[in-house]
Amino acid sequence: MIRVENVSRRYGEVEAVKRLSFEVAGGEIVGLLGPNGAGKTTALRMMATLLKPDEGRIVINGHDTLEEPRAVRAELGYQTGDTGLYGRLTPVEFLRYFARLNETPRERIEERIGQLVAEFDMDEFVGRRCSELSTGQKQRVSIARALLNDPPVVILDEPTVGLDIVSSAFVLDSLRRGRDAGRGILFSTHILSEVELVCDRVVIMHKGEHRFSGSLEEMRSTTGMQSLSKAFLCLIGELAAS
Repeated sequence: MIRVENVSRRYGEVEAVKRLSFEVAGGEIVGLLGPNGAGKTTALRMMATLLKPDEGRIVINGHDTLEEPRAVRAELGYQTGDTGLYGRLTPVEFLRYFARLNETPRERIEERIGQLVAEFDMDEFVGRRCSELSTGQKQRVSIARALLNDPPVVILDEPTVGLDIVSSAFVLDSLRRGRDAGRGILFSTHILSEVELVCDRVVIMHKGEHRFSGSLEEMRSTTGMQSLSKAFLCLIGELAAS
């Protein structure tokens, strides 16, 4: 579903991502972990065709991001760290607008929006302007937009940041449903408790570099740490292994 091969990206003299490699299969949730400045968002933006890698190759569901960016976007649902909603539109108007941009068949648009409104429990606020919604409600609309074309691959950049416990739980449940439907899901986060709840595997970045890929049990056994936070700190070199 997602294959990242020796990818690097520079901003002037700063190498934000350095020879990054990992894969995400269908039917799994992979957490992309790292402290602020690790290069996570840059890596995700390259996968979403918003940035071009200086070196290496990214393939999304069989399509190269540099050679076939349009085909990649058709296979990919991407949610940025900013919800990117249009405040004057209602959630339905917003989703309808992006469905048309995605060239969703006209006869399919209302049916698909109805499915997403039900899946994300938006009935109570679907007629209000996006500017009037709570943070959690805005995030639901934003993730629904990423799923408009029912993509096999989903990439989310810190989808629970700033959310309360109830809203975070709703987002995590939506990730589980996507996995159960066979989607390959990659999401960045720094909240390790969420990783433990939903992730099948993790990829850890630090200072632009790949530090670890594997399951949570492999993460613990590699470091000798049962605490996930201590194992994470060990893998980024901030704590000695036991």
